[in-house]
Amino acid sequence: MKLFVDSGIVKEIEALASLGIIDGATTNPSLMAKAGGDPRQILKEICRIVQGPVSGEVVATDYEGMIREGHDIAAIDEHMVVKVPFTRDGVKACKTLSGEGIPVNVTLIFSATQALLAAKVGAAFVSPFIGRLDDIATDGMHVIEEIVEIFDNYEFGTEVLVASVRHPIHIVQAARLGADVCTCPPAVIDQLFKHPLTDIGLEKFLKDWEKSQAVAR
Repeated sequence: MKLFVDSGIVKEIEALASLGIIDGATTNPSLMAKAGGDPRQILKEICRIVQGPVSGEVVATDYEGMIREGHDIAAIDEHMVVKVPFTRDGVKACKTLSGEGIPVNVTLIFSATQALLAAKVGAAFVSPFIGRLDDIATDGMHVIEEIVEIFDNYEFGTEVLVASVRHPIHIVQAARLGADVCTCPPAVIDQLFKHPLTDIGLEKFLKDWEKSQAVAR
């Protein structure tokens, strides 16, 4: 399973990418606003760092606006993916942009039926938001399971990009279900490294080594 970082902060992305574990990145208007600066330059820099798919989201809500912004986003870098919301206009825009060879990430997916429609119009990625589903007492991972099964049944080329990831368990569950990608905030990715037994084990190894060196001296 590929791991994307969900952030607009260049330093955060650079720190994780240097470890060799990041395959791409996702952004949204909220993340870009938090980053500050020129969004186009930030996206260009993120593309340089990750050397993989980078989703930049349109802010237009109408078809014509999405197409115009989609072309602008795609022109930033060869790694750019145009992110559109799942609406009627978003689906229509996805059909047009994907038909032009521009990869599209359809976001704000909350059901298998929405994912199916996005796949039918050529989406490169669909982004189901599992954390927000969990927030309303709905099993977000069950939706992932349904989408993966449907896409496998009909051999869609669309990748399932699990979004709104809140903790490492979401990542494990997504990987077990066969999702293609998880996009995670840096804080969640940091948690993947942590285990108390690793810390305890390392501390013990170092103490034993220090004792052996003291005896040798």
